[in-house]
Amino acid sequence: MKIIVTKDYETLSEKAAEIMISVVRENPNAVLGLATGSTPIGLYRLMAEDHQKNGTSYKNVRAVNLDEYLGLPPTNDQSYRYFMRTNLFDHLDIDLSETHIEDGLAKDEAAECARYDALLRNLPRDIQLLGIGANGHIAFNEPGTPFETETHVVSLTENTIAMNARFFKSEDEVPRRAFTMGPKSIMEAKKILILAVGENKARAVREMAEGPVSPSLPASILRLHPDCTLIADEAAASLLKKGE
Repeated sequence: MKIIVTKDYETLSEKAAEIMISVVRENPNAVLGLATGSTPIGLYRLMAEDHQKNGTSYKNVRAVNLDEYLGLPPTNDQSYRYFMRTNLFDHLDIDLSETHIEDGLAKDEAAECARYDALLRNLPRDIQLLGIGANGHIAFNEPGTPFETETHVVSLTENTIAMNARFFKSEDEVPRRAFTMGPKSIMEAKKILILAVGENKARAVREMAEGPVSPSLPASILRLHPDCTLIADEAAASLLKKGE
């Protein structure tokens, strides 16, 4: 795992944007694995600015997302489909029909998981973007998720629900279940880029980079990937023994 420590969030976003944009420039037909949450917003803003100023084109790029809440339609302003449109896709020349995410309204959950796994096999990702939870989760894979798990439905922990409540009017509105790529699905990407921001992520970052590789800390599996880069700001990297 390559580790890059930046002085602040803006610098982290700039370094992440350099990596993501270079993937697209080197391969105009790239498949991007994307993530939601507050951490990648700065990255997405810079990708949109680069497209508008420098003309980097996404018209032949395809995108797949990590996860989606169960029970939210794509028009709901807290759905991850809505998040991706407002924060990135609507600011690029990407074909929306080539942007993929699990169907939060799917009636047959097992069939939807199988559909998404088949999609991922047909769209091998050139890069997969990730954030990390304070407990070491990646996507919605909570501690204890077997590493061999593919796309599946999870019941969100009370901690994750509480963390996500800031995006809703109240905690009662936060969905309790979600579709998510599993650790095996994530590891199939050719390159992985994981971002970590803030002191509350420091313990998880240390355990991911320096602790045992174990399902008890899902992000630790990334140490087994041949091309994984961690970008952390100084606060998130504060407990690491070493860095760049």
